[in-house]
Parts: sequence; structure tokens; C-alpha cells
Amino acid sequence: MEPAPTEPAFPDSRHVLESDCARCPALVDARERISWGTGDRDATVVVVGEAPGFGNPDADRWRGGNWTGKAYTSRHSGRRIRRLLERIGYGEDAYYTNAVKCFPADDAPGNGDAPTNREPTAEERTNCRGHLLTELEVVDPDVVLATGKHATKTVLAAEGRDLDGFLECVLEPVRCDRLGTWLVPVLHPSYQDVWIGRLGYDPDGYLVAIRDAIDDARAASER
Repeated sequence: MEPAPTEPAFPDSRHVLESDCARCPALVDARERISWGTGDRDATVVVVGEAPGFGNPDADRWRGGNWTGKAYTSRHSGRRIRRLLERIGYGEDAYYTNAVKCFPADDAPGNGDAPTNREPTAEERTNCRGHLLTELEVVDPDVVLATGKHATKTVLAAEGRDLDGFLECVLEPVRCDRLGTWLVPVLHPSYQDVWIGRLGYDPDGYLVAIRDAIDDARAASER
């Protein structure tokens, strides 16, 4: 497999759907910017995260979607998931977004000065789901790559389905008839190192498994 590039790039554009969205008062108070989707609108793969983190306003480039307004542009998760897609051959054929577009701040103090994330509420997920559905309709991807349990739950909720055990469904393609696409759940990049061994993979094997799952889902969509 080709070595990972040292600096995955992300587009300088962001696809704004509702520039002053104020549906969720707590998110409006906490966010710096709305973190909209970024990438090719003709992409084969849409990568869906849960919500942007607070990020690092002092970073040179990878400040995070809360500051850049572009999903998955943080130094840790953003760089990592973009590098993963590049390594499996989809680096220029992916669109990145979040199920919830604004940073959900935890009321409890975090470590240091930066606020910490909380899990978005059910109401916040519902309020933002229309934005995600619009993105999926516009991009019309073959595959939705959901990073983590909460992103997977959101995509399944749009299908009127529940999630019964996240780890059991990782890398198992699920047909989403309402959305007209395939869902492939993967580990969130922040927890990848903890869980891939427990799923029976080494790092390279995990990448191959993701690529195979995407390729299998795409092949199934063509049948």
C-alpha cells in the first residue's frame, strides 16, 4: 500500500445550506462558525461525522470545522480521516460533513481553556437532519461512510431504523433505500487505535477492509 501523504489537502470552498441557521439556541451560543460540508459535489463517498469539536483557533491550517466552517478539518480527526481516504484511493472522490453542523459545548469545564464536546441532543440531531439529507440528495453518493456510533445512528434514523450494537455493524454495508445509497459504518478516527485490534485488524488490514467494504457496496449498487 502506498505511504500516507504528510499533509492531506481539503478544498477551500464550503457548501453553505443555511448561513445563519439558528434552530438550536444552545449550539448558536457555543459555535464559532457552522461547519458545513466540503468536497466534490459529485463524490462517490460521503463521510459523515457526529459534530465538529471545539478545535484549535491557533493552529496554522487544521483548526477544525468550528473555526474553518468546513467539516473534518481538525488536526487530529480531520487529517486522519482524510489521510485514510487518500490511502484507500478515494482522496479526491469524497465529500466530508457532519450529522450536526455546530459545535455542541459541554457545560462542564474541560481540561485547560478549551471547551469540551457533549453528545448532541435528539432535538439537535432532528433539527440538523434536513441539512444532511439535502447534502446526500445533492451529492448522491454510492456510499455513506459513517464515522462512529452517533453518525451511524443518525443515518439509520433517516431510514426509520435503529442501531442495535455498533461494533457488530462496523464494515458491514447496509442498503439505505430511502436515501438511495449504501451505509458503511467505520470507527471514529479518535477511537480507531483503541478498537481495531479488538475487531481483529492491524492498521493496514483495517484500511484494506474499509476499501473492500466500499468497493463491495459500490458493486452492489450497480447490480
